Amino acid sequence: MTQPINDREQFQESGALSVETITYVHHWTDSLFTLKMSRPASFRFRSGEFVMIGLPGDNGKPLLRAYSMASPSYEEEIEFLSIKVQDGPLTSRLQHIKVGDPVYLGKKPTGTLVTDALLPGKRLFMLSTGTGLAPFMSLVRDPEVYGMYDEVIVVHSVRHKEELAYRDLLESKLEGDPLLEDEDRAKMIYVPTVTREDFRTTGRIQTLIDNGELFKDSKGPQHFVPDEDRVMLCGSMAMIKDHAADLEARGFEEGANNKPGQFVIERAFVG
Repeated sequence: MTQPINDREQFQESGALSVETITYVHHWTDSLFTLKMSRPASFRFRSGEFVMIGLPGDNGKPLLRAYSMASPSYEEEIEFLSIKVQDGPLTSRLQHIKVGDPVYLGKKPTGTLVTDALLPGKRLFMLSTGTGLAPFMSLVRDPEVYGMYDEVIVVHSVRHKEELAYRDLLESKLEGDPLLEDEDRAKMIYVPTVTREDFRTTGRIQTLIDNGELFKDSKGPQHFVPDEDRVMLCGSMAMIKDHAADLEARGFEEGANNKPGQFVIERAFVG
């Protein structure tokens, strides 16, 4: 029998895992929610990275999955965006978590959706589907990112408009953010798109690239320019595969932490 989430005695700290406390939960839809947890003083990460989080499994061993941090690297709490998979070993339980409950947090964040893995450029495009928005919520709230680019363009594609997590915050251009200057917020462009119902922008991201809709609010070229544009991809495996192939066909080269390039991808997803 699965132990209750709030049974702290079932959690064991280790060299790889700390036990943290849930501080905030918000359910966007029946299948999408945000959670925040306490942050150890020793926990450091680069905006855009991911880490393992989890709960004790039926066998008592930690059941862990990779989640991108949705909070910027300076925040005192750590924020995550998750789907709810009813038969998922972890998310079927994590969706019921409440403020005050314990949770496992890995001690070694990592990932390639970071500015270090990109060559210098003029525009940064963050292309996401579903919960793939999470690492971009970290990056778009990081003042250092705006010092690197003339424009920071956040693209979020979902099936239904209710799934546009953080929509109000992004449409306000991060109004009220304590560390972003007005000139930083002026550089941020938000492009939400919906595929299965009417909305001001509809269609998959590839459609918006092909018809130019993706670039309409940019002051730069109305198409991708490999020498100037940098692209991050986060979403389903099919989405990443398709867009990576499209970018390579346009002359973009994939980057990594040890060899920066013109676009980067992340393969860690919640299941």
